[in-house]
Amino acid sequence: MLRSALARLVPALLLTAAGLSLSQPAPAATDVSGPAAKGAQVYCFMRNAGNNHEVSWLAAYALIKRQSASLFKTSPEHAAVMITEAVVQNPGTFPDCGKYLGDLYANAVQEQQQIQQQQKSQPDAAASSSESNNSAPRSERYAY
Repeated sequence: MLRSALARLVPALLLTAAGLSLSQPAPAATDVSGPAAKGAQVYCFMRNAGNNHEVSWLAAYALIKRQSASLFKTSPEHAAVMITEAVVQNPGTFPDCGKYLGDLYANAVQEQQQIQQQQKSQPDAAASSSESNNSAPRSERYAY
């Protein structure tokens, strides 16, 4: 009797939980007071005011790191994605900011190109080496 009641109840609870999770948008993307939106606001405001990417990025990243309620440090790569998501989800809140989003990823593209060039120039050394040369050095891993 108890098993049959549980067998009917569990699927109903799972369907209810799935319906609730699908009906609500992601809170990080729509929360205009969260660290992602605040970081995007700082980055976009500073860029529109004439500051370069580096200064604007450092200010926005510092804000995101300090205001994130995470146990772990927010990586620069994740912070760039958070800013991008905030701008894309709320384009009216961040007018004319889309043109600056590419600058968040320019250094990552350059690093990938450098790694590919190094791999092309040293194909024999990479094959004979026991270490993996595919990853960036620790100091350059989060260089933005």
